[in-house]
Amino acid sequence: MKVSLKAILAAVLLSAVPFALAQDVSSDVKKTAKDTGTDTKKAADKTGHETKVVAKDTAKDTDKAAKATGHATKKVATTAGKDTEKAADKTGHETKVVAKDVAKGTDKAAKKTGSAVKKGAEDTGHEMKKAGDAMK
Repeated sequence: MKVSLKAILAAVLLSAVPFALAQDVSSDVKKTAKDTGTDTKKAADKTGHETKVVAKDTAKDTDKAAKATGHATKKVATTAGKDTEKAADKTGHETKVVAKDVAKGTDKAAKKTGSAVKKGAEDTGHEMKKAGDAMK
């Protein structure tokens, strides 16, 4: 059993081929993993930046809306206050007019009553005088 040097050398070379191919595949997997990690990091950074921009825009819009709402509320409150004041003035005026009318009516009634009382007293006095004259 003589094994030739050529046969041993051929066996060694053939056994080295799978090892060399395995090294190449390992290198590709490592490179792909590194590229994937880099791409993932870039995507995360970009997403973070976009999120920050959107958050700032949302904050600005919210601030504008709050200011607009505050202004509108102030305007409505001012208008309501003015309307309430006008209504109170009008109500006060109407109350004053009604009070004057009532006072005039009361004055007229009092004068009528006074006149009737006076006339009644005069009539009574006249009748009493007549009765006194008749008794004499």
